[in-house]
Amino acid sequence: MFYPELQEIIEGEVVEAVGFGVFIGMGPMDGLLHVSQITDDFISYDAKNARLVTKNGGKSIGEGDHVRARIVAVSINEREPKESKIGLTMRQTALGKLQWLEEARRKKQPQEAQSEGTA
Repeated sequence: MFYPELQEIIEGEVVEAVGFGVFIGMGPMDGLLHVSQITDDFISYDAKNARLVTKNGGKSIGEGDHVRARIVAVSINEREPKESKIGLTMRQTALGKLQWLEEARRKKQPQEAQSEGTA
């Protein structure tokens, strides 16, 4: 049986976006990624597109997006596993929507190559 552990890093897919956060599918269970744990930027809910959108960064997250997150709270209900609660965060280095992480890596690569060429 899958048993999530505190501080474990997981990768999963957003299965639902709601006004207070997104639910991340991770194996047989879903975890909640609250809006306060997604990014430092202000986030609003776009009900028409069922996505959470950042105010300044132009980023969004919604159903089907893939993320890397850390488990910060676990409450397992062994009698009713679907009633278990798992809290997640992406507000740490190397965590976030995989697309955001890839974009950040690409931005960093040319800067590193440039600084190596001038040294």
